[in-house]
Amino acid sequence: MGQGGTLVLDSEGLSKAVLNDDRVMALIRGAEEEDMRVVVSVLTLVEAHHRRVNGARFRWVVSRLTVEPVTEDIGRGAIDLLAEAGLHGHKYAIDAVVAATTRRAPSPQVMLTSDPEDMRMLCEGRVRIVKV
Repeated sequence: MGQGGTLVLDSEGLSKAVLNDDRVMALIRGAEEEDMRVVVSVLTLVEAHHRRVNGARFRWVVSRLTVEPVTEDIGRGAIDLLAEAGLHGHKYAIDAVVAATTRRAPSPQVMLTSDPEDMRMLCEGRVRIVKV
């Protein structure tokens, strides 16, 4: 049995999974082998989907993930993270929700992101950030 924990995909992580990117798919398979939950925020689905996305592939990838809702608790956590980092929700709202979702997930927490600098500010060193 593996270590457990959570692997969270941001928009780019999900997009690369939909494109069957070798590295991202290997990271997801490795997480699954370690009994880690592989998670996306419902907002990540909205952010990553557009008309050029292969809809069938998108639905298949998402069906293999745990989709976390944006609850009031996560929303309030995102507000707190923005305040602590000195960032504005107008620009960083989705990142803050993804960070709050990650920080509330079972440890160890790993996030695949294309924006490690912003996510490091929001996660305060409590989450392992992997650039994709």
